[in-house]
Amino acid sequence: MQEVPYFCPNCRSNRIKFSTITSYSQSFLKDALSGIVKEFLEPEPIVETEPTIQCLVCSFASNEMRFIKQAEREPRVETPTTAVYR
Repeated sequence: MQEVPYFCPNCRSNRIKFSTITSYSQSFLKDALSGIVKEFLEPEPIVETEPTIQCLVCSFASNEMRFIKQAEREPRVETPTTAVYR
């Protein structure tokens, strides 16, 4: 994952709550007659060229670049706030 801002292209409100979706492959052996699972092998991660990101506000999921490009199109601008306390 890149250390750059994200912005959800679907709901266009989320800039902070995301999750990474990863995929695993797990092999197993079954009995040909009964269908009973005889053995589970260790799960192995599936190598992906780009991570899949999910917005935790609207559940939209897509490749990381889509969230990055949306943040570049609509950057968050820091503005100094001046609070007046009396």
